Amino acid sequence: MISLQHEALHRVFRDNPELYTSVFKVLDIPFPSPTEVAVVDTDLTEIKPIERRADTIMMFTSLEGRHVVISESQSKPDERKTAAWAHYISHVHVKFNCPVTLLVICQDEATATWAAAPKTIGLPDWPTLSVRAVVVGPHNIPVIDDLAEAVNDVVLTMFSALTHARSGEVTAILEVLADALDTTDTTSAGHIAEQTEVGLGNTDARRIWRDLMATKTYRYQSEYAQMLRAEGEAVGEARGRAFGEASALLLLLDHRGVVVPDGVRERITSCTDTTLIETWFGRAVHATSLSDIFGVDDERQEKG
Repeated sequence: MISLQHEALHRVFRDNPELYTSVFKVLDIPFPSPTEVAVVDTDLTEIKPIERRADTIMMFTSLEGRHVVISESQSKPDERKTAAWAHYISHVHVKFNCPVTLLVICQDEATATWAAAPKTIGLPDWPTLSVRAVVVGPHNIPVIDDLAEAVNDVVLTMFSALTHARSGEVTAILEVLADALDTTDTTSAGHIAEQTEVGLGNTDARRIWRDLMATKTYRYQSEYAQMLRAEGEAVGEARGRAFGEASALLLLLDHRGVVVPDGVRERITSCTDTTLIETWFGRAVHATSLSDIFGVDDERQEKG
């Protein structure tokens, strides 16, 4: 099942295209200045399908031409990815007839080291195909704990927090991120605050972020943060986590253009079963209507 954290780590690029430029600049890899950016359909299934879905695919148009970046969130080494990534790259290259870059996002150095090694298909001494990804993670994304630097690029600061989520330095990053967001417009800041919550996953860093949102007052604080502060400890850790995941689900539905009536919104936000919310989230990734998400549950209730 696709997790909320997995989804957040690549959607942060889709929702904030400027992050591509910032990350490639940090890695000292030339990246053309885009004049146009578009989200590309991630469904790479063919007529006789083995279903293949990349995480995020973005089309960049610059003076040099078009360029596609495939972003993949990777939580652990997985040798099956060699064939999957080769398929994504070749399919997109043929479909759009332009250069393709594979970007892999990791939150630990072991996975990043594995992902950075060339993946080959063919004879050991004469590979027919080699896949080489641009890998980002705690090994090459800087720790941003200076407020001036954070204010200059709040999205990169958020990504610094996500990639260093399991590092002892994450507290300092989150503190400057919280303060830096207070210098930007409240809508964008609230959105980034929610992305941070989801992207940190089930880590101590997430609890640190939740404490910052619940105990301090910022202009941008989003609904989930205000609720946590208002209800305090009475909410309980499990309830607060469920509300955070419900907020992420509503955010995903909004990005997918799925209209959520008040009754359904109440159903989502009042749910305290995090496993059920994650099930809904997994369905919502490719859903085009609410029935794609809740239809199975409703049918089971009717039969029961």
